[in-house]
Amino acid sequence: MNAVDGSDHYEVAAEGPAPSLLVIVLDTNPHAWALLAPTLPLSKAIANILVFINAHLAVNNANQVAIVASHSHRALWLYPRPPSPSSDIEMSDATSPHLHNANKYRPFALIEDCLLTSLRQLVATTTEADISTTTTTQMAGALTLALAYINKATINYSGISTDTNTTPTGVDTNETPTGLRSRILVVSVSGDLAHQYIPIMNTTFAAQRLRIPIDILKLAGDTVFLQQASDATKGIYMQLRSPRGLLQYLMMAFLPDQTSRKQLIAPTQEVVDFRAACFCHRRVVDVGFVCSICLSIFCSPPEGAICLTCSTHLSLGDYGAKPAVVPRKKKKKKKINGGIDTGSARGTPAPGE
Repeated sequence: MNAVDGSDHYEVAAEGPAPSLLVIVLDTNPHAWALLAPTLPLSKAIANILVFINAHLAVNNANQVAIVASHSHRALWLYPRPPSPSSDIEMSDATSPHLHNANKYRPFALIEDCLLTSLRQLVATTTEADISTTTTTQMAGALTLALAYINKATINYSGISTDTNTTPTGVDTNETPTGLRSRILVVSVSGDLAHQYIPIMNTTFAAQRLRIPIDILKLAGDTVFLQQASDATKGIYMQLRSPRGLLQYLMMAFLPDQTSRKQLIAPTQEVVDFRAACFCHRRVVDVGFVCSICLSIFCSPPEGAICLTCSTHLSLGDYGAKPAVVPRKKKKKKKINGGIDTGSARGTPAPGE
């Protein structure tokens, strides 16, 4: 028909804001939630997070969301759930009659059902041995899963073939990100993560290169490296004094995406703790020894002055020796006209000189 009427036809693309991908890393540390239960139980926190997710999806019809659980010994997906290894198709709608509720938007109901089902399975598969052997959470593994999912979603959205040697759309020289806008929100309740210093810093540098902000919402405890991750990626770090207002903080501070935050005054950190963890004992140190070859950090000089990472001999110089005290030389006083001058050669200046 185009050749018959001889007119020019153009395909008009739909104009509008670019979609946003929100990946939520939920800290499901059993020890931390047990301590936080009198103030904010896990069930109420999940309900608040579901309202926040619904608001994110309602902003734009093309917005996406993913949820990762950072548990005691593993990190796993809560939504979307990984495909079953069997070839049979699971009919989830048949076992969830509340999905057909006409008073609830179906995409919201699907996410809620999948999230609650995954959480129940996670709690059911957690044994007493898993809880007793560790009090921390696998935050580094959860951040790695989040970055991998963002990279895959960006490639699928942009239509880039994996066979070519093109770079992802998130790595460009423009200040304004093009294509799918992605960000990570970490809801953390755990404390020290010094034993995961290296993998957390690796994920931080990867997110910084891809220009993916990492937002941190601390409900309990304090983590040095999550502060550094938020500061390096230009994210938002908030430590709640009243965890009961979780939904209010989520809606007011973390709902706007990167584009909207340029027009708002986002919360910032007054002080950022830039301490590092030593490679020998995994302890956060104020002063340490750094290998000049591999940049490994040690809280004390290693045995034999040999780097534990690259086996390089470390030159410590006169470390540990007492400083030599040099006596101060007394200045000789100058004699003027046979007298002793205690000050300068010039007298006291008169007013007006």
